[in-house]
Amino acid sequence: MLKEELMTDRLVTVHMDDPLSHVKHLFDTHRFHHLLVVEKNRLVGVVSDRDLFKSLSPNIGTPAETVKDTASLQKRVHQIMSRDLVTIAPDKGLLAAVKMFNRYRVSCLPVIDEHMKPLGILSWRDVFNYVEMNQAQKQFATKP
Repeated sequence: MLKEELMTDRLVTVHMDDPLSHVKHLFDTHRFHHLLVVEKNRLVGVVSDRDLFKSLSPNIGTPAETVKDTASLQKRVHQIMSRDLVTIAPDKGLLAAVKMFNRYRVSCLPVIDEHMKPLGILSWRDVFNYVEMNQAQKQFATKP
C-alpha cells in the first residue's frame, strides 16, 4: 500500500494566491520538486519546480536583474499550477502507481482521500528509492 511503504506523508502545501516568491523560497529551502496546492483542505493543483523555473525570469539574482524580472516573483500560484490532476488512492500499490506514471507521463502522484484531501505525494524518485532499498534488503538477507 502506498501510505505505508512509498509515499511521502509530510506535506508542504501552498495556496492558489500565494506569490511565486514563496514557492521559490520553499523549493530553494527544501529538497523536493513538487508542491500541492490546496484550498479548504482540498487538492486543487500541483506546482513543480519546472513550472516555477519556466515562470520566472532567468535574470533573477543576477547583475542583469531588472524591476520587471523581480515582478515575476509576484505572480500567483494559480497562474502557473497544473489543474489537470492525476491522483492516486492510498490503498493502491506499487504496480498501479507505476502504470499511472507511464500512462499519464507525470512525475508525481498526489495521494488523496475520497474528499480530495491530500494525504501524501508519490514521486517516481520515491518508487526508485523503494525498489533500490528492497533490492538491497534482499541482497543483505541472502548473504551467509
